Amino acid sequence: MQIYFQDMDIRVEKKDQQDIYTTPIVQQTAFWSEVKKNQGLTTRALDFKVRNRDIYTGVGGYSYTNADLLLVERPLDHETYIAYAPYGPEIEPSDENQGRFLEELSELIQPHLPKNCAAIRYDLNWRSHWHDDEVPVPVFQEFNMNYNTINWSLRKSNSGVLPATTIFLDLAPTEEEILKQMKPKTRYNIGLARRKGVSVRRAGLEQIGIWYELYKETALRNNLFVNNVEYFTSVISARADDTSSPAHVELLIAEVDNIPLAAMFLVLTAHRGTYLYGASSSRMRNFMPTYALQWEAIRLSKQAGCIEYDMFGVSPGPQASHPMHGLYQFKTGFGGEMFHHLGCWDYVFDQDKYRILQHSEMQIQGYYM
Repeated sequence: MQIYFQDMDIRVEKKDQQDIYTTPIVQQTAFWSEVKKNQGLTTRALDFKVRNRDIYTGVGGYSYTNADLLLVERPLDHETYIAYAPYGPEIEPSDENQGRFLEELSELIQPHLPKNCAAIRYDLNWRSHWHDDEVPVPVFQEFNMNYNTINWSLRKSNSGVLPATTIFLDLAPTEEEILKQMKPKTRYNIGLARRKGVSVRRAGLEQIGIWYELYKETALRNNLFVNNVEYFTSVISARADDTSSPAHVELLIAEVDNIPLAAMFLVLTAHRGTYLYGASSSRMRNFMPTYALQWEAIRLSKQAGCIEYDMFGVSPGPQASHPMHGLYQFKTGFGGEMFHHLGCWDYVFDQDKYRILQHSEMQIQGYYM
């Protein structure tokens, strides 16, 4: 039986998803809510207000932070689901207050959820407490996160959802300066693609088939799960222009002599450009089309007024055994700063149903929502 006593000043209420605040985090926008609804999922948005001295150390007074949270319902079976917060909440308390904040926020959110919700999964975009080579075992992580909580109900998820490590590229410098900050081989490959005649163009929904063929080839080459084409159609067709947190989506295709060699989804939100999905052909790889594609995405983001570019997903370090090692080698060549997220944490409401989720995810490496 859970015990709950509120000692933080947090207030939660339902809000219209069209009024979700502007944010650079794609997965916490009204746009992403539309994407998920297009995919047949239920989403809900909540406003919350928290007193700053309750979550930040060294802060006094009576000031508050107003924030919000987008939740996506993920079914576990016909009767049960978890509420998933992709890269949310955005505000990041001081380390020693993080567990208590998540506990209190979760307890206040629960009345806004149907009774068959087994847990809230927070895919935290907060900076990790540990370096990639010294991440402790989950039991120790849970002890650290639950310190100062009442129920000790926060669990480190068995499965990741969104990437836990990314690279942020500063777009404030000039294009020439950005190029100079890259590794010599990356800079050379960008030039090589240009000399070999690789061009990058923008494409619309009518050419989603080109993307999908490249995507299927990439997924099969890397033994990845293959989503149906409707999954990607839902992204490029989502419209949230009349909301407080819209996004602009570009489907970019790199080609030579009208032969598609690589493609990607670029999403522009607030001050950030995000590389969301990418794919490439096994043909003509020596033409370096993926380098041309990334450079054009960086340029387009900068031209749109973005101040940073999110490479979205690499291995936490240079370990050759990691399944995302290839992405690490490719993306670190463009420069930028590595950022390690805290990853997925579950606040459990129903222990029995949650154990079913834990068991089912033991062998899952991760999935994107």
